[in-house]
Amino acid sequence: MDRFPSIGKALRHPDGLLAAGGDLSTPRLLAAYAQGIFPWYEEGQPILWWSPDPRAVFLPDSIRISRSLRKTLRQNRFEISFDRAFPEVVQGCAEPRSYGTGTWITSEMMDAYNRLHHEGHAHSIEVWDESGLAGGLYGLAIGEVFFGESMFSRIRDASKVALVRLAEELFVCGFVLIDCQVDSPHLQSLGATLLRRSKFLGLLKEHCAVPEPIDPWAQNTARIVHS
Repeated sequence: MDRFPSIGKALRHPDGLLAAGGDLSTPRLLAAYAQGIFPWYEEGQPILWWSPDPRAVFLPDSIRISRSLRKTLRQNRFEISFDRAFPEVVQGCAEPRSYGTGTWITSEMMDAYNRLHHEGHAHSIEVWDESGLAGGLYGLAIGEVFFGESMFSRIRDASKVALVRLAEELFVCGFVLIDCQVDSPHLQSLGATLLRRSKFLGLLKEHCAVPEPIDPWAQNTARIVHS
């Protein structure tokens, strides 16, 4: 969910790189995610497919809320929506970051995830302030697992607020796991847990094959949840 803006570092130590090639069709992507595999590559490269070991995840009640973030949540500075601006969230996630240049969210990736959203598989949570879209995140929901793809902030704490509110909704609705994909100090500071790949894949086998739980997006798309 919080991958490097360039995969150069990852390719120098390619833990979890499984294959190259293929396409980003909806059936291929859904099958890949359900087996713990995701695409991660840059413009001009073949599609690279990854399954890191260990895997960074959030478990129910594992989100760590710092004192400053708790203060932000109490201030009612933001409004939250679900699936209201999916393409805009993906575009925001593709913007250059202060700590690097470039992006792994290519135009091909944008098209693929917009299709997944249109077909009901990919979802976004948006954080708004008086100036507009302040931050958000997006990912895929399969069974009782949410696969976080990327998040962004234009205002301090906006992506953290998105993650906290998303986790609250998902775990109340019966989701058992939020996949963060690649470990990072930022995710660890928020309470991410590391699972061995074998344990992670066992959870996917159990929880991606179950019928869809109550859809939190269906409940929340038509309403704004104030933070």
